[in-house]
Amino acid sequence: MKQRLVFPRQKVGLICVGKPVRCSSQQSCSNWRAISPPQVLLHSILLFTFLLSPIAAGAVDITQQLHRPLNSSVGRQSRDEADSLLGIGQQQYASGYADKTITSCLRALKLYHSIGDLKAQGQTYNLLAKAYVQLGSLKEVEDSLRRGLAIARDTQDFQSQIFVLNNIGTFLLQQGESAAAGKTVEDALTIAHNVKNIEGEGLSLSNLGLVAARLGDYNRAIKLYENALIFRRQTGDAIGEANTLNNLGDAYLASRNYQDTIATYGVAMQTAKTNRDRTNELRAIDGLVKAHSAVGRYERALDLLEQRLTLAEEFQNLPEELKSFESYAKLYEQQGNYLTARNFYERAIILARTLKDSKQETQLLEQVSKMLRRK
Repeated sequence: MKQRLVFPRQKVGLICVGKPVRCSSQQSCSNWRAISPPQVLLHSILLFTFLLSPIAAGAVDITQQLHRPLNSSVGRQSRDEADSLLGIGQQQYASGYADKTITSCLRALKLYHSIGDLKAQGQTYNLLAKAYVQLGSLKEVEDSLRRGLAIARDTQDFQSQIFVLNNIGTFLLQQGESAAAGKTVEDALTIAHNVKNIEGEGLSLSNLGLVAARLGDYNRAIKLYENALIFRRQTGDAIGEANTLNNLGDAYLASRNYQDTIATYGVAMQTAKTNRDRTNELRAIDGLVKAHSAVGRYERALDLLEQRLTLAEEFQNLPEELKSFESYAKLYEQQGNYLTARNFYERAIILARTLKDSKQETQLLEQVSKMLRRK
């Protein structure tokens, strides 16, 4: 994961798991203690930021954006098929099927190339890059982003340049290239300001906040996030607003400002819930659990984890169910209730095996081993 990148190079079985039952053991109450706040969890943040840009669109929107008159029925058929594949790819990505997303996008790319639609190719490369990020395929991520930026510049598509540059910046930041990431996002912000793209300004400011947070300058990060919120609210970008609110909550949490942390995550959770934005809702809940746990409000943290698990179960999202069980385990472990903690770790391990996620299974087993050694 330490591969250095320079952009741009050119012109660019079924499992039954029940609801958690809270332990009434006195042990769970006698060892409560506050914990130190965690650092900003950049990996989750960056992946979600990547999800936001460019602007998500459904299959119908894609058709409206990309359709251009063609001179033959064969061309029209190819376009319709390509647009359908790109729409399917977006749905697959939103559902967490990165491998299927890539298959759909590669088929769409071939068709768009055959009819010479550069703009559609650029949008497809952007979706490909996001899918490759989920799979950890760094070389493919770099290639897709570079190609997408080159197309945006060749077609003088300033909006796409703004969003692709932001994607490159967040990806560089994930790789530990903070200086390069900041310069890249600043370039995006300059373009957005010059062409008066309010949405691009909001996204760029939010990502510059991520850079500042990564460098430990939380005061600057907070100011950047607050400015980003102004632009995001002007455009009615509820998903972007919830994402920036979560970023702001992360910065407050890292600064140990628990009052503002809880207030900010609370607004983020409600905003996401109202707009059925499950990704941001879950992320806000995670932040609230950490904040309430840090100040010893374990009952509230448990209530929030129950909401989290219910939400994951409603959407039959096993990875998120796994995260919920792991969070339960850590919370009970934090209280010194190791028996209940071990029960939830075991549930998480079962789900990791169901998902065939050997890396996660190994990490969970190590956590159990460390906990048992501390008893």
